[in-house]
Order: sequence, then structure tokens, then C-alpha cells
Amino acid sequence: MEITIKDIIEKCNGKLIQGDENLVFDKLCKDTRILNKGEIYLGIQGENFNGSNLYEQALEKGAIACILQDVEISNEILKKYPEATIVLVENTVKCLQELAAYKRSMCNIPVVAITGSVGKTSTKDMVASVISQKYKVLKTQGNYNNEIGMPLTLLSLKDEEVMVLEMGMNSFGEISLLSRIAKPDVAIITNIGTAHIGLLGSRENILKAKLEILEGLNKNGTVIINYDNDLLNAWYEKEKGKYNVITYGTQAGSMIIGKNAIFHENGTDCEAVIDSKTYNVHIPVGGEHFVSNSLCALSVAKVFEIPIERALKGIENFELTKKRMEIKQAKCGAMVINDCYNANYDSMKAALDYMSKLPNPRKIAVLGDMGELGEYSQEIHEKIGEVVAQDNIDILICVGTEVKSLINKAKENGIENTYICNSNEEAIKLLNERLQKDDVVLIKASNYMKFTEICEAIC
Repeated sequence: MEITIKDIIEKCNGKLIQGDENLVFDKLCKDTRILNKGEIYLGIQGENFNGSNLYEQALEKGAIACILQDVEISNEILKKYPEATIVLVENTVKCLQELAAYKRSMCNIPVVAITGSVGKTSTKDMVASVISQKYKVLKTQGNYNNEIGMPLTLLSLKDEEVMVLEMGMNSFGEISLLSRIAKPDVAIITNIGTAHIGLLGSRENILKAKLEILEGLNKNGTVIINYDNDLLNAWYEKEKGKYNVITYGTQAGSMIIGKNAIFHENGTDCEAVIDSKTYNVHIPVGGEHFVSNSLCALSVAKVFEIPIERALKGIENFELTKKRMEIKQAKCGAMVINDCYNANYDSMKAALDYMSKLPNPRKIAVLGDMGELGEYSQEIHEKIGEVVAQDNIDILICVGTEVKSLINKAKENGIENTYICNSNEEAIKLLNERLQKDDVVLIKASNYMKFTEICEAIC
């Protein structure tokens, strides 16, 4: 499965400026700040600047090769680093994708691809943990799920036996591209919600974009969908027989059914019914959405013929990517639910619902703006305000501009202790004044709100 500089030249119409075309293409890095000696630097053209202009920094840090675009290489630099290999290509991102597709064509191992409006990363973590009970797994790190991150993940494959790849999108065509590169054997769609609805216009359009994951699916592949989701359920009933499908959910009619969920501080317990047999499932994190994730992971176990006992162990031992329903402790002793990586209606509702079921006497929600909602922003923020009231949240603290409609709706529905803050610093000050030992506090907003600052300040 080795790729050489010569392959880059041939596949990407590259030009060798200097160096060894037989150099083996090992680890790629697109960020000079974290580049390690011996890696190959890929200069990505961004919206505001061309990463290829940083090639000298990469060479100074020990890069053995650079793949660049739209940059002139000075003779002075070439003389300074005579052992370095330099290749120019027309477009480094397209080159990256071509190389990832080429590597995929050379490796005959199963690929599991995961997409959805919410739950991609946590499902990826749980699915990978279950598969790792039987096979060596390469999974997407963090949220490397776009047209750059996913190919980088695929290219990092060494001796792993299964790949679990997350696929995100902001517009039509993006998942199609990723699916055609990855050529999955298993395609999972976790949910069709409202994330990116401001960009795509409707949930029906979001469904259409997510279904692009099927475009690269192996002809004998398996589709796994959440039967509880109205749009996925309708799609399944319409397309029944066209694909090999496994459904999971809490509704009757699902092939794998979850029931009797109990939520507590140390996680979630539920039952899963598979082939008419009932199994006890322990999930080390809390929330109804993690019940759904566990059912999805058990569906994957069925595809890979992983014994149920080992699959259940994989669920019990899985580790969630940081800043996603991460349980921490505040300096005062209060329980903190750090879910500040991102936010949309479904994930925010799930987090609030989970907190409402905890035994802590006082529940505090620190909520910020949810992004990419466009004309639907006010409506969706108001719906969260209604959820806050339904879940009887004791104190509501909001930061941002879009959350004003959220807090107003919460007030309309009977929530009295509400605060709107102009900054994270103001929210931190308020929490330090109000937070008590037995409280539980949820911290959640879209990533650009930088709510990590709040979590770090109080913990």
C-alpha cells in the first residue's frame, strides 16, 4: 500500500522541483505548527492565505518533502535544503483527494462511513470501540470529517483491518465526493435534523445531501439507519428492497430495538432486543441519544459478526471525543456537563433532557448561539426555550445574540431565573457567584462561541 512521490507526480500531474521521486509517501501534515521531523508537508490553499507559502517553515522543522501549489521556490532555499523533495501540483486539495482514492483502491479492507445531522462523532467513537473488540481499527480523529480531513485519515492507514470514517458536509456534493473516495462497505445515517438548515433550506434537502453517502457504497454493502427519525423512516419504507438495510431505534418495527433506558450520573443503562433476545447495555455516558448510538454500534457488530458479549464490552469501554457530553467537576464541587464543541436543536435538546433526569437538586443551563440556521434561527432557538421550560431548568444563562429569542420563550413558559450575558467573562462571573456544590450545569453552544473558556474557568 506504499505511495511514492512518483505516484504523486503521475496521479496529480505534479512537477518534481527537487528530490527523490522514489521517496515513500508516509505521513502528511498540513499544519506547520504541529509538523514533526520526517513528515511530508502539504500546503493547503485557504480562503485567506496559501499554506504553500509556509514551506520554508516546514523545511526548518524537518519536513522531508513538500507538496505545494501556486508558489515560487527560491534557488536559495533549494540550496539550503538539498535533501528535501519538492513537488508542485495544480491543486493540493485535489491532489490529496486523488491520493486518498488511490490508496483506497489498493487496500482491500472494510470501510464504515458515518454521517448525520447529529451524533456522527459519538457514533464513530462507539462503533470503532465495538469493532476493535475483533479487529484493529483506524478511525477519524476529532472531527476530521471534511474534504481535507477524511482523505488525511485514509492516507494514515498502516496495518489496520477496518476503517471507521466520519463524513460531514455544509452543502450538496460534499458527502458524494467523500463517499466516492472512501467506497464504504457500511453506510450509517444517524439522524436528519436541523444542523445546516440555514445553508440547505429544509430537512428534506439535508436528507438528500446525507443520502449522497450511498453513491460510493459497495454494491453488496449495508445501509444502517435510525428508524426513529421520521425522514429516514419514510425513506426506508419508500426504498425497501433496493438496499441491504439494518434499522435501529426505539420504535416497534426496528430490527434492533432499545427500551427501558435509565439515566444516571455515571452513564446510561438500557435493554437492546436483537433477534428476539434481550441484552443489558451499559453506556458510560448519559443521554437518550447515546442509547441510539449504542443500537447503531450493535447493528455494526451484526454486520461484522462480532459476538454480542464482545460488542457490549466495546460499548461499555468506549471513550467519547472531548467536549462532547464530557463530565467534569467545578472548583466548587458541582457537576459540569461540557458539551461545548457544537450545537444544534437535536443535540441541545438531548443534553437538556439528560440533565433534567439527573438527581441533582438544582439544574443550570449555560447556552449560546446555534449557528448556520439562517432564516430558521429564531424559530429553532425559541423551540429550545420551550425545552428549557419543559425540563424545569432552575437557572438559564445565555450568551450571544441569537439566544435572545430562546430566553424570551423560556420566560414565556415560566422560567424565572434567566440571565443574558454580553460575554463569556460575564457568564463566568455569574457562575462563580451562583454555582453550588450539589448543582449540575450544562455548558453548550456552537463552537465559534468559544464556551470552552467558560468550562475551563469554572473547573
